[in-house]
Amino acid sequence: MTQEKNYVIGLDYGSDSVRAVLIDAANGTEIASEVYWYPRWKAGKYCAPAANQFRQHPLDHLEGLEHTIRGVVAAGGVPPERVRGICVDTTGSSPVPVTRSGTPLCFEPGMEENPNAMMVLWKDHTAIAEAEEINELARSWGGEDFTRYEGGIYSSEWFWAKILHVVREDEAVREHAYSWVEHCDLMTHLLTGQTDIHDLKRSRCAAGHKAMWHEDWDGLPPEAFLGRLHPYLAQLRGRLYRETYTSDVVAGHLSEQWARKLGLTTATVVAVGTFDAHAGAIGAGITENCLVRVMGTSTCDMMVASREVIGEHAVRGICGQVDGSIIPGMVGLEAGQSAFGDVLAWFKSVLLWPTKELLAGSRLLTEEQKRQLMEEMDTELIGVLSERARDIPLSDNLPTALDWVNGRRTPDADQSLKSAITNISLGTGAPELFKALVHAICFGSRKIVERFEAEGVRIDRVIGIGGVARKSPYIMQTLADVLDRPIIVATSDYAPALGAAIYAAVAAGLYPDILTTSRQLASSYEAEYQPDPEAVRQLLPLLRRYEALGQFVEEQTASTIKEQSLAD
Repeated sequence: MTQEKNYVIGLDYGSDSVRAVLIDAANGTEIASEVYWYPRWKAGKYCAPAANQFRQHPLDHLEGLEHTIRGVVAAGGVPPERVRGICVDTTGSSPVPVTRSGTPLCFEPGMEENPNAMMVLWKDHTAIAEAEEINELARSWGGEDFTRYEGGIYSSEWFWAKILHVVREDEAVREHAYSWVEHCDLMTHLLTGQTDIHDLKRSRCAAGHKAMWHEDWDGLPPEAFLGRLHPYLAQLRGRLYRETYTSDVVAGHLSEQWARKLGLTTATVVAVGTFDAHAGAIGAGITENCLVRVMGTSTCDMMVASREVIGEHAVRGICGQVDGSIIPGMVGLEAGQSAFGDVLAWFKSVLLWPTKELLAGSRLLTEEQKRQLMEEMDTELIGVLSERARDIPLSDNLPTALDWVNGRRTPDADQSLKSAITNISLGTGAPELFKALVHAICFGSRKIVERFEAEGVRIDRVIGIGGVARKSPYIMQTLADVLDRPIIVATSDYAPALGAAIYAAVAAGLYPDILTTSRQLASSYEAEYQPDPEAVRQLLPLLRRYEALGQFVEEQTASTIKEQSLAD
């Protein structure tokens, strides 16, 4: 008799969409995939980009959950009982206020349209002042510096800063939010049908990298510290958690309600949730001394190190180091850029704006022709710019740009920083500006590599995953030249979802551990970019100009903030 096959599902929540992949647990073959674009997010609801406010309604996530998983189960035609496990990965830090039962606060009467009662997306930077307040307190309060394992700098992109900002701004949320959960924990909680938020097994990676959780101080920062920021935070601590769990652990099983909705059974295991970048590193086959760059709207740069290598050393200026956050038994290290693809998306939006506005009032084309033309331009513009930019020689005439259009994540988080462009002349056109922006995102990447190595973390190889890695040979070759080392690109379109499926396979008992499973199921590689020695040499003076411009902008930003503080 032929042995029945087993399958696992990885569910990957990104900034714009959620995708599910159904994986053959024997060999990692992708049986089916499905993507769902968030309709409320796409319509721009609950966001105010000029104020750095980016919120998402959990209905986008729940509708996407049902659509994508039902889709892959139906498309795959597999027996429901053979789907052995599910794991959810999400962006982060993306906290959600919830009731005691774990219901998102925006589902409560009177809160339905309140952005503060919704998920605060990772890229929301409304909490810059609160993050700085946390940093100042951590250094001055006389006790443990709880930012120590967060790279020494707490970011406005993270858990406590966002909560502090919301509860100061919104009394109703402060009064009704019993607890807060990361997005990955929320989806796990809902899938398992738990009715008490205290029964939730919280994600180790989310807690350690974003909420200052660490074994050295027995969990989260104490009430004495949090209470100096706001009384609500001190009260909240007791409604959060002490223990955390790695994503090879079972969080529960599918509830009857969700099993019916998804066309599965209650025998399906739900693993503890994780972050997309951490799952992506697993999907790409991360090992020690390997840097995995998850390159999309932003980047997350993931590494793992043995406890013997990293010891008690706290790597400065990164996004945290957490035992077990990527591979159980090893220390996970995270860095990244607040904007990578977003830098180029911003430039594309600027270039397309006049055409979009003029087309709207044009009588020369039908509405369908206008739509098709804008769609073509939106699809083709980056490719055309890349072709033109590739042919421009590397010289002192090129503009210099910074990649800080959404602040700086690593090294040394500072979300108050802005981008800048210099060395513009009448000879500067769109391709030259585009080339400068590509250099900027690659130079920002190099600063991350330099920080890791300066802190004693050796990098032997680099793996790229994500849309930018697979779709832009020009950017990847430039990155190889800037880093002066080869870069291999993972084949999978959905490496984070594949990584989540690998976690699910271990939680379901199909494999003994993550490394064994990853060797069997992780993505293969489709391309390799070797540095061009001449380009490496020519890029060095451009890198020095990037560093000088960055230093100038940092000094000016600090001076402006000081002047504003004195004026207040």
